[in-house]
Amino acid sequence: MSDSLSLTPGATREQTYRELLPQLRIMIEAERDTISTYANLSAALREAFGFHWVGFYLVKGDELVLGPFQGPIACTRIGRGKGVCGRAWTTAQTVIVPDVEQFPGHIACSSATRSEIVVPVFDDTGGVRAVLDIDSDRVDDFSDTDRAALEQVVSWLAP
Repeated sequence: MSDSLSLTPGATREQTYRELLPQLRIMIEAERDTISTYANLSAALREAFGFHWVGFYLVKGDELVLGPFQGPIACTRIGRGKGVCGRAWTTAQTVIVPDVEQFPGHIACSSATRSEIVVPVFDDTGGVRAVLDIDSDRVDDFSDTDRAALEQVVSWLAP
């Protein structure tokens, strides 16, 4: 894969996902190292959509520990069930938060974050091994379009 994405400037989010997903699939299939894959996925998603923060938190015992990401400095550890990431981990379901100010227990790693989507990444036994966390500096920036596309992407990360 080349070192840049091939995307149509000014495309809708749906069009961008249609162009981006095949490129991400190739990227995932071409690399065996999980950390490298997470790093490039974070960069590709941030580049494609201009999100404020994109990254992975890895399940380590009873915590989520910061993994590869793109964006400002982030929280390094999140307890089980804490914040949006902790909710996605414990429920094993994607969580979309239209306005983080309205989410009880939101962990404010960045004051610029206005909305968030967190997608669980599953291991080969169906357990959550990581979460993909994406923050936007715009309220209500995520929809079912994002949910469907990002759940597709993380499904390709299964060991």
